Amino acid sequence: MSVNKVILIGNVGNDPEVTYVKEDVPVAKFRIATNETYKNKDGERVTNTEWHSIVVWRGLAKVVEKYVKKGSKLYVEGKLTHRKYEKDGETKYFTEILCRELTMLDSREDSDKPKYQAPDAKDVSKPNIQEPETESFEDVDDLPF
Repeated sequence: MSVNKVILIGNVGNDPEVTYVKEDVPVAKFRIATNETYKNKDGERVTNTEWHSIVVWRGLAKVVEKYVKKGSKLYVEGKLTHRKYEKDGETKYFTEILCRELTMLDSREDSDKPKYQAPDAKDVSKPNIQEPETESFEDVDDLPF
């Protein structure tokens, strides 16, 4: 058994670039910054920032196009991928996170925005973007308190 899972919480560094591979197949790309803060041996506070390239496909890419912008705080879950290509005789290497789930974490007023998931890897033809179910407790008689 093996696992390839990445979870990041960070801020978007640039407005997402959304392109369409076919007429109806969008792909969004953007970068997320994560920070680690610690005190060095002299007691000074040091912050290290890591940048992560995120790739989002199909229905989830449409959500990114509509709601995500530079500075947005996101929870991103996906898998680590590597790819390479040659250009002008030089090989270029890329490490990216293929996003399968994201949650927008900005402010309280934005917290009503739903959590989105990409479709199962087995069925990538249909986007699985669903509003989360909300429960109303106004009409419930059997509350335990």
